[in-house]
Amino acid sequence: MSKAETTGRPQVEGAAAAAGRKSLLRRFGSLLGPGLVTGAADDDPSGIATYAKAGATFSNGMLWTAPAALPMMMAVQEICDRTALATGESLGRLARRKFSRRPRLVIAILIVALLVGNVLNAAADLMAIGQGMQMLGAGPDHLWSAIAGIGITVALMSGSFAVIAKVFKWLCVTLLAYVAVLFVADVDWPDVLEGVLGLKFSFAPEYLGLIVAVLGTTVSPYLFFWQSAHRVQELRAEDHGGDEAVGLKDRPDAAAAHTLKKARADVFIGMVFSVLVMFSIMAATAATLGRDGTDVTTAADVAKALEPVVGPAATFLFAAGFIGTGILGVPVLAASGAAGLAGLFGRDWGLDLSPRRAPLFYTLLGVGIVAGVLISFVSADPIGLLVFSATVNGIAAAPFLVVTMLISGDKAIMGQYRNGRLAATLGWFTAAVMVVAGSIGVWTTLTGA
Repeated sequence: MSKAETTGRPQVEGAAAAAGRKSLLRRFGSLLGPGLVTGAADDDPSGIATYAKAGATFSNGMLWTAPAALPMMMAVQEICDRTALATGESLGRLARRKFSRRPRLVIAILIVALLVGNVLNAAADLMAIGQGMQMLGAGPDHLWSAIAGIGITVALMSGSFAVIAKVFKWLCVTLLAYVAVLFVADVDWPDVLEGVLGLKFSFAPEYLGLIVAVLGTTVSPYLFFWQSAHRVQELRAEDHGGDEAVGLKDRPDAAAAHTLKKARADVFIGMVFSVLVMFSIMAATAATLGRDGTDVTTAADVAKALEPVVGPAATFLFAAGFIGTGILGVPVLAASGAAGLAGLFGRDWGLDLSPRRAPLFYTLLGVGIVAGVLISFVSADPIGLLVFSATVNGIAAAPFLVVTMLISGDKAIMGQYRNGRLAATLGWFTAAVMVVAGSIGVWTTLTGA
């Protein structure tokens, strides 16, 4: 063998290995989609603020909610995703198929209420974006909240869905900042274990009320509609089917099984990612703010309290997280309710369509974001509004879960892809949990607890 051959072989093998790694990363990236975006949107500023509030107020006492929420999140989002995959239609459109006129009216009222809740949540997220920019020294927070709201609206109405979907994926990366904080904070791991096992549970009204907010920001009703809508838009973007999404029922068995397997992996990875961020924020703030019982009212409070641990990077980490997740959360909030109501009324909807083709959808989307901008100007307690919006979601989740479970268990709609025993059990269990949580949320809200 010549010297050239012996020296050339390692180079060829190294290039092949590098190409293989790149190909593997590309395949993994292509696997991730609506599930990852939904999981990241679940950790929007409302979620971040709620988790930080839990860690600051009760230290590690609410860490058990992270492992408890994971199977419920997996079950609910997989069910929502599967309804879209099986039928090629959104939850709103499926509710129109499933229910008669009177129940549809009740569902429409519920979606309108969800839209109002989403406006509050979007306002809080826009305020978080503004505070993030202010923390970076870019100027007044209210000004940046307005700029963000206008910019997001213009981008959604003029950009293609393919570009928007890619941007959403990259925005998910900002959440890794909170995971990084966990590794540099002085965490009391034995105390963390007690919190994870639920040994610090309390029946205090403040504790129970915050549980509702935590569950409301993890099992959020707007994410049911978003998961379904995003998957349908992804199906529409495929080469076959034209403008229509082709459901699993209309695909060859092998192709349908492969698509379902990939979608489930996407959803489960997204939910694990979401809960990892949730756990990291709670544990990190418990190790810092929770030791002194610090009251959290602004994002700057969180960043300043972590400066002794993380250093000057604390401000950048939390600012980047609030800005990135806020930009991700606002369009998800606005589009989810708009897609649900437009689908229920039998109208065209989707970020992959132009405003001329889907006027009702874009009107609802635009009004929601503009209203959020206006509210962000008058609210003086962004963290309080973020936590309150999470509580509203906790109260609203139960009725939408019931609607989702009735649709996903209907053989006439879902065919062979209707809920199996495990999905049905976990789904209805989650609905029961959210009924209890919603009742507690109503009680704590009305009594001021």
